[in-house]
Amino acid sequence: MSVFEELRSVKKGGATGRRENRAAFFFLLPWLLGLVLITAGPMIASLVLSFTDYNLIQAPSFIGAHNYVRMFQDPRLLNSLRVTFTYVFVSVPIQLVVALIAAMVLDKGMRALPFYRSVFYLPSLLGSSVAVAILWRQIFGQSGLVNQLLGHVGFHNLPGWISDPRWALGTIILLNVWTFGAPMIIFLAGLRQIPSMYYEAASIDGAGRWTKLWRVTLPLLSPIFFFNILLQLIGAFQSFTQAFIVSGGTGGPSDSTMFYSLYLYQQGFNQFDMGYASAMAWLLFLIIAALSGVTFLTSKYWVFYDN
Repeated sequence: MSVFEELRSVKKGGATGRRENRAAFFFLLPWLLGLVLITAGPMIASLVLSFTDYNLIQAPSFIGAHNYVRMFQDPRLLNSLRVTFTYVFVSVPIQLVVALIAAMVLDKGMRALPFYRSVFYLPSLLGSSVAVAILWRQIFGQSGLVNQLLGHVGFHNLPGWISDPRWALGTIILLNVWTFGAPMIIFLAGLRQIPSMYYEAASIDGAGRWTKLWRVTLPLLSPIFFFNILLQLIGAFQSFTQAFIVSGGTGGPSDSTMFYSLYLYQQGFNQFDMGYASAMAWLLFLIIAALSGVTFLTSKYWVFYDN
């Protein structure tokens, strides 16, 4: 091949590469537009609004860090943080334990496994829906199904589980625990990936059932635990529908179910204090980012991989 033919070949290849790049950019364009218009753009706008006084009617006025200072002087916000942290650090561990137990039961190769797997997973699909939250409110109401069943077995003067500050948060925690299906499926997949040779070697060494659980199953499932903890932690901090519907949007009796996301909603869409709501949203973002960062940093001490 002559020098001129090689140059023509390189030029032709370059033109083809440019056409392929244009085609790739064309197919990526919807995602890029979504990123800019739906994710990055609103995030930047909320960051700017967090330094302003904005009520959706008048033009935003710059007030500096006043909204951030105000947050730490707001007793209802501090209470909403307490309620949210209680909800997260109680419901998530219980939910993961229940999910792991269910996954280990289903991993035994029981009959009609697809049916039970679907039944256990179904609450995860419905748990954050308005219909299930309304159903939960009816079940745990003063004259709901729970009190009717307890009354039939001899209990009297039963509380309204969602109207009593002592029990209202517990009912929502129970609702979150009930939606254990998604982490259960992930645990089940992880259990299926553990090589049987580890259990065989442990049996040869005389290990019993509990020893295998603590020395083989749990260490090899630690990457799955890490993934589930991170996923459920982020989701729990953003919980809104359950508290909004069960409490009627008020945060429950004595603000006992005033989740942070619910209080943020009230400030932004009831009080129209969008500047303050934007600052609250960024505080929530920083809390989730900090806890996720701690989870990643500490994972090297408790997450073990096959190699």
